[in-house]
Amino acid sequence: LQDQEGLLPVPACGVLTNETGDWSLTVTPAVNALEVTVRLKRGRQRCSSNETESSSESPCMVQALLVSASRNSSCLAHLLIRVEIYANSSLAHNASENVTVIPNQVYQPLGPCPCNLTAGACDVRCCCDQECSSDLTELFREACFTGVFGGDVSPDSDHLCSVQESRGAPGWFPFLCVQSSPANSPFLGYFYHGSVSSQRRASFRVHLRADLRDRSDFGYKQGDPIMTVDKTYFTIPQVSLAGQCVQNAPVAFLHNFDVRCATNLEAYQEQDGGVIHAKIKNGAVGGIVTPRVTYEEAADPDAFITRTGTLLSNESASRNVNVEEHYIFRWNNNTISEINVKIIRAEINAHQKGIMTQRFTVKFLSYNSGEEKEFSGNPGYQLGKPVRALDINRMNNETTLHLWQSAGRGLCTSATFKPVLFGEDTLSGCLLEVGIHENCTWLRENAAELLDSLVQATHVAMRGNSNYSDPSDGWLEIIRADAADPGAAPPVSVHGLCADVPARLHIRILFSDAGAVEGMTQHEIVGVETRFSTVNWQFQCGLTCEDKADLFPVSASVQFIKIPAQLPRPLTRFQINFTEYDCNRNEVCWPQLLYPLTRYYQGEPYSQCVAKGLLLASFFILAALLSNPWTRTCKA
Repeated sequence: LQDQEGLLPVPACGVLTNETGDWSLTVTPAVNALEVTVRLKRGRQRCSSNETESSSESPCMVQALLVSASRNSSCLAHLLIRVEIYANSSLAHNASENVTVIPNQVYQPLGPCPCNLTAGACDVRCCCDQECSSDLTELFREACFTGVFGGDVSPDSDHLCSVQESRGAPGWFPFLCVQSSPANSPFLGYFYHGSVSSQRRASFRVHLRADLRDRSDFGYKQGDPIMTVDKTYFTIPQVSLAGQCVQNAPVAFLHNFDVRCATNLEAYQEQDGGVIHAKIKNGAVGGIVTPRVTYEEAADPDAFITRTGTLLSNESASRNVNVEEHYIFRWNNNTISEINVKIIRAEINAHQKGIMTQRFTVKFLSYNSGEEKEFSGNPGYQLGKPVRALDINRMNNETTLHLWQSAGRGLCTSATFKPVLFGEDTLSGCLLEVGIHENCTWLRENAAELLDSLVQATHVAMRGNSNYSDPSDGWLEIIRADAADPGAAPPVSVHGLCADVPARLHIRILFSDAGAVEGMTQHEIVGVETRFSTVNWQFQCGLTCEDKADLFPVSASVQFIKIPAQLPRPLTRFQINFTEYDCNRNEVCWPQLLYPLTRYYQGEPYSQCVAKGLLLASFFILAALLSNPWTRTCKA
């Protein structure tokens, strides 16, 4: 190229040629692309040893090439290439294996030059690339990338005094501008601020970061992680907010949980050895608690394992896997007095492949509590605790409301139960296998029986600590509306078609706030209603109606409805007729003009708000009395 330096030349695609002086160009068709190769003709020896002995570091050949792609004599794209050849250069050049040093993004930008995409080479049009020499930069000096991609990652702040002249700041700007170095940018660390840590194997202990402090010697508080004597967290697999199973999740003090994790048998490693030898701080200086571990054998290992393949050999080698782990922590004030662990194991073939569903539970109990039923609150319900229920028709009357927890194919025959938790609206279901020649009466009875199995109770506790042995201690009778009548069959029955089949159970629970204890709002259940919904089922045929089992879905939903403890005050005639004073319909809310002094403000007691308002009003009155007009009047 012989064009002006710093300006990219305009490519001329009128004459097509693959030969340019010392260079030849070949095009090889590829998949949806063309591979272009530029080669130096070997006919000439441009570099000799005599010319480069004095200055071996200087290139003996420097050329710039412009490769253009055209169609119908019109240029579509072009590529600028700069070639530097040294006398002692070799094609068999070993790349540097130095590890890239990541700068601390608190003091300098993490990526100061985003357009620098090639290591060890100059990127064309990337003027911030430090690997581009000054001669090479002159080729594209007027065509540099702009913006963040071109290296403008830390623009000057508008508050700096140095930007006054360049951006036309107002006249008062010099009095309020900031004198600071451009390197001290407010954008440093704005996009990302973190630390890099290496991956560790899954275990029951995870080491603390250097900036964390162990305060367990002064007693645990609710939510504090439980520590070991090795300054590590005591961890148990838990489910994260994203739904994934985290192996190194710390156990929080006084936080109960019951989770299930899916584990591949090929990647499973037995980890209960860490529990046996773990030494946990009890919350006092020098205090240590060692877990007491007991083992049990699983009655049905197939209920936890979903096999994904058949065994190729019938070897008798076996191994044990943990399918359930139950932890019970006994606490006394802010210390841990005892830890009991029950591990349920299953014996499987050593070469078995599949997915295993593990269950992990953690429960904190008081040191003086026995084996009595755990409360769901004291006295009111706590969010996330099971709803307590009672069945007066059975000897063992303790029970709760249930929902399905499907597994595998989602069939009702393999589904397990989970309790209804207070305050959590939930929808669950399972699938019932039905044939084309199914008896409609049997289908209705089976569906109704499945739905009734979720509510095997007659009463529900109003409070979280209602006594099971005393039915008069705050127990509400469950209202069963529209109970399913399986025997009510239509006069005409058609194969593959059944009407009024119970398909969904609605459980509505009404609750309200019943006061507060030590500032904590107490929730109380005031009513429970169950209702059935029916559908018309029809066998789904493809091209032909084959005698195969169809899947009929049944579901159950739980809805918690909060009702006010007292009926709201009725609207006045003024509020009904003049809607412009309604705060819910207008942007301007005149009734809340003095918001802290009105009943709408719930941040502080009303008496304190009135006292502070009167104090503020007294300051205004005092300031008015001491102002100039009043002073002149007194002097006169």
